[in-house]
Amino acid sequence: MLDFPRWKVWAVIVTIVVCIALSIPSFIPDNVRRTWPSWVPQPTVSLGLDLAGGSYLQLEADTKDVAASRLDAMRESVRSVMRRDPRVEIGDISVQNGQLTFMVRDPAKVDAARERLLEVTGSGAGLTGQRVWDISVVDSSRFVLKPTQAGLEEAIDTAMNDAREVVSRRINEFGTREPNVVRQGKNRIVVEVPGLKDPQALKELIGKTAKLEFKLVDTSVTPQQIQSGNVPAGSQVLSYQEGGGQIAVFRNAMITGDMLVDARQDYDPQDGTPGVAIQLDGVGSRRFAKVTQENSGKPFAIIVDNNVISAPNINEPILGGAARINGGFTVESANQLAVALRSGKLPVTLKVVEERTISAELGKDSISKGVLAGVVGTLALIFFMLITYARFGVYTTLALVVNAFMILGIMAIFNATLTLPGIAGFVLTIGAAVDANVLINERIREEQRVRNRNALASVEFGYKEASRAIFDANITNVISAVIMFAIGSGPIRGFAVVLAIGIVTSVFTGVTFTRLLVADWLKRNRPKTIQI
Repeated sequence: MLDFPRWKVWAVIVTIVVCIALSIPSFIPDNVRRTWPSWVPQPTVSLGLDLAGGSYLQLEADTKDVAASRLDAMRESVRSVMRRDPRVEIGDISVQNGQLTFMVRDPAKVDAARERLLEVTGSGAGLTGQRVWDISVVDSSRFVLKPTQAGLEEAIDTAMNDAREVVSRRINEFGTREPNVVRQGKNRIVVEVPGLKDPQALKELIGKTAKLEFKLVDTSVTPQQIQSGNVPAGSQVLSYQEGGGQIAVFRNAMITGDMLVDARQDYDPQDGTPGVAIQLDGVGSRRFAKVTQENSGKPFAIIVDNNVISAPNINEPILGGAARINGGFTVESANQLAVALRSGKLPVTLKVVEERTISAELGKDSISKGVLAGVVGTLALIFFMLITYARFGVYTTLALVVNAFMILGIMAIFNATLTLPGIAGFVLTIGAAVDANVLINERIREEQRVRNRNALASVEFGYKEASRAIFDANITNVISAVIMFAIGSGPIRGFAVVLAIGIVTSVFTGVTFTRLLVADWLKRNRPKTIQI
């Protein structure tokens, strides 16, 4: 137990030095770290919302959007699959009461139509084995497609996961640091942004669905038809931002946001007004070029969230996949739209159902009290260990200090966030580290006084026997921390992270590091007895 090969000595020393070095940037102010060379690693421990202050938002999704978008997508899929050679002629596809209906013109092709529908409606929802869509035939040639509950729940779960990713990307684009974006329940998302004092712009950005579409304007529809809403089946009426009126466009989109590569706020080269410059991918560029070639002289609508931003004329074919969105933007609104488009469209509409703003002063007060509690507790432990165990108390004190730096260093490596419960976990691990050394020291006393072993044997058996109990006790603590992290949320997870890291480092410093110090002292001095 006391035999330390040279490689093991260096492994322990290097591990401690690296962790201490990684913890240092967390104590340096941001303005000072920015002056460091770019090649210098700067891992830091971020402060949570309760310590740094900031904004808390709870968003709720309107899951009706999921059902509606699935019906629209299925309508286009049915049209596409029926046009495939050999073509199956069908009538208009209607959407009513949450289901699709259409008629097959040739009853002899009903079986062929069913086979094609089975291709696009999916085989099963997740691991349930239930179908995603129910397909039924009414009156021998009319199909009815209705989404199943299992399929709808799977779609909602997927949409919420996608929405969480989109919200996270938008917040990161917004320039905030270390946001916490997590799902809560089936249809809610919790957003915590430390350091953000005014959440209004963030709420506007998060709430923007940013569904981008380019559609041709249906010029055959008269103003009277637009006003009455009586337009052909292949067209739809949308609100028009310019003038606050309405405009008729074809339902089929020639370009969608999925084909977007980049979006940036820029200025019109002619009049200098703010706008958004977009760049399409290869598929979008080719489609845009083809459509603009075939419809030269006709207007097309640029649509964001079912609102027509502008409807310019196609004066010439637009090649290269570059386009520009104008529409009375300010620099701020154009930048927000660009960020929303870059981060992708939200699959569901989100609304804020709960909002809290935590002041930075409250966070500073929490930090000062937490640090005070940790310092007082640590000093009390050091005093007790020095009085009780003399030299071995010094080793324990060194282990406590190293343990604190190692916790911060490891948290910095993983870019973890420190919360107020995390500070509680930090202080708790200091106590756990002392527990390990108390067990070791008392066992050494017992070996020396009860079993009359010499100094070397007492230390050898003391570490060997106490280590078993220390490892068993701390393994159960790690299991508890893992369970809390897995099923907990927010503050509970913050506590669990610090606790798990602290347990590992406290065992390392309390057993391995102090054993190294004791072994070195024994080797140098060869004492007959130990005062402990």
